[in-house]
This record gives sequence, C-alpha cells and structure tokens, in this order.
Amino acid sequence: MKFCLIGEKLGHSYSAEIHAMRGLDYSLCEVEKKDLSAFVKNSPYKGFNVTIPYKKAVTEYLDGLSERAKALGAVNTVDRCGGRLCGDNTDLGGLLYTFRRSKIDPSGGAAVVLGTGGAAQAAVFALKTLGAEKIYSVSRSGEINYGNYAERCADAKVLVNATPVGMYPNIGQSPVNLKELPDIKGVIDLVYNPCRTAFTAQAEELGIRAVNGLIMLAEQALLSEDIWLSRTHEAGEAEDIARALMRGKLNLVLTGMPSCGKTALGRLAARILNRKFFDADECFTEKFGAAPAAVISGKGEKVFRDMESIVIKELSLNSGAVIATGGGAVLRKENTENLKANGVIVYVKRDLEALSVSGRPLSEKNGIEKLYRERKEIYERTADAFVLNAGSLENTAKEIVKEYETACDKRA
Repeated sequence: MKFCLIGEKLGHSYSAEIHAMRGLDYSLCEVEKKDLSAFVKNSPYKGFNVTIPYKKAVTEYLDGLSERAKALGAVNTVDRCGGRLCGDNTDLGGLLYTFRRSKIDPSGGAAVVLGTGGAAQAAVFALKTLGAEKIYSVSRSGEINYGNYAERCADAKVLVNATPVGMYPNIGQSPVNLKELPDIKGVIDLVYNPCRTAFTAQAEELGIRAVNGLIMLAEQALLSEDIWLSRTHEAGEAEDIARALMRGKLNLVLTGMPSCGKTALGRLAARILNRKFFDADECFTEKFGAAPAAVISGKGEKVFRDMESIVIKELSLNSGAVIATGGGAVLRKENTENLKANGVIVYVKRDLEALSVSGRPLSEKNGIEKLYRERKEIYERTADAFVLNAGSLENTAKEIVKEYETACDKRA
C-alpha cells in the first residue's frame, strides 16, 4: 500500500520521514490547483494527507466526510475504503494533544487564532472544545486583521498561529508582535520547520509558554495511520517521533572564543554523527574571495560583521549539519536567532592561556582577556549547553555530541 501528502509546496515537510520511521511507503506530491480534482480521483494511493492550501478545496472531490471533517469544513486525511474516498481530520486530535501536553489551558478566557485555513478551523474547534469563552479570528482582510488585532484582542490569554508565516525557508518572520498582546500566557505555533520560529523565540524572551507544531504533526500523522491501517497507536509514540526528528534535523552549532577548538571539534563531531560540516570562516572565504582576517584588516570590523551575517543566515538554513562559527558571530542578535532557529548551540570553553592570537586581528588588537570580557555573557546566555575543551579532542567531541542530543530531546 502506498500513501502520500499532497499540497502546493512541500519543501518544508517532515511527513515522509515520519511515516518512513513507521514502515510506510509514503511520498510527497506537489499538486497544482488545476490538477487537484484529477489527482484525488485518479491517484493510486490507499490514503493521503492534505496540507496547504487544499484542506477545504479537497472536500468537494470526496465521496464522504467524517463528522469531524463536516464540523470543521476541512480535511487533512483521505482514505480509500470500499472503493470510496472518505475524508477525515486528524489535525483536531493533534491540536488537542498539543494543548494537553504543553499544559496551555484556554478554558474560561479569550483566545486568538491567526489564519482562516483548514488548520485555523481545527484550532478554533479545539479551543471551543477546551472551553475558551471567546475566540478571535485574525486574517489579512477580515474584521479583525493585522492592523487592529492589538486593540480588538487585548484580553486574549492564548494564541495559536495557524498561518505559514515564519516557515522555512522564510525564517525570521513573525505574524504578530506579542508585546502588543500583554495578557497572552501561552502560544502554539503550528509551524514546525524551523523548530524555533521568530514568533516562539519572542514568546520565550517574554516569559510566555510556547510550543511549535512538531508534536501536533507527529500525533496527527499517527492518527492518520490509525485510519488507513485500522489500528490504534500507543501512548508516547508521538514523543518518540518528535525526539527522533529533532536529533536528525537540528544543526549542531559551536560557538566560543577564537582558537578554542571549534573547527577541529566540529569536524570530529560531524564524523561521529555522520553529518556535513561547515566552518563559517571557510564559507566566508569561499563566498567573498577573501579571508575574514583580510577583510577586518582592510575594511574594518563593521564591514566584516555585515558580510559574516549573510554567511550565518545561509548556514542556518541547513538541516542536521555541524557548524563552527567565528568567535564574534554571537555579537549580533540576528546571528544567534538564525542559528537557534534550527540549531542547538554548544559553547566551547577553553582556558585563556591556551588561546592563540596569531593571525587574528581582533585578538591581536584588543587582547584575549578584553575580548573574553566583552563576549563571555553573550556566549553563556545564547548557548543551550557548554563543554570545556581541556582534555583530548576526541573525548571533548563525544561530550559535545552528548550535550547536543540531550538538548535535542528537550526541544521535542
């Protein structure tokens, strides 16, 4: 039996990997709007999932809908049963599971849903099911929109982003500014790639409980399989999937002082994990035709940092890679935000006496101790873990991998 996911653009999707973990023959099928009817009616698949922008449109080509799908007016799971195409919706079950697991409780208060598509419909239904007293729907051209949401939704306690804003490859974008909604206590961003969107990052900075859409993705996938294969998945399987995905998808990013060993350790860690390795300084030289030291000496640090940020953003779009950054990459907030969007940052510490200044213009000019004082707090604040490089490189690399995997599991 074969299965698939249909949608307009699927470059961000993890669905094929999830179902492959479960032994299913599952593929991604990008379908143009004009071909939707023909695909649905003539496809050879036993079942398929549906994503943006077809969750509502697909309903008119099906032979029947479950009560859930009828209530939501949207389908994300289609099963070929007895020669008929039956539509169902497992987004709702995935969302309810996400609310329970995250301990975000919308009961008795107001909530906001961003978007009007099929996922937004599921979010509204889930919020009603969980007892939200008032639900605001925000859209680009609706009565409540991105120009007046702050005023119209001022009493909201919970927010669900059901738009694709901030989704790979357009990382760094956020649908709203949470500072304009000071009563929000919990947010769920249905975007799962990148793992940490600009939206959830802002929530974390403001002390707001925030979760991405990964656990929902995993749970709805399992619920879809339950429909296709007439079985019931076991409790905890969604968490197992989420942990496996995080370990496979998140970049391992090394930060630390110049000459602390990031490049050598990164190469060893990449070998242990069987990953691609990128050295930011080497990538800089390849891209611009000049080494960082030459640019700093010739054009100044400001010009270098501007160029470095371009390289860091490009590297951040990788998945499951090992990246060694330049010593000062963390000085710009945009760099750390891009690196953390889809990565775990491990700060490599080393005794100052063991650091070299040779061939490093900033270290030679300012001195190691001054640079360390300027950067120490930033290294520590932006890192997910730290490792002391004081023993053998092999043992230190193993410790880095251990810290990385622990951090991945916490993100799941």
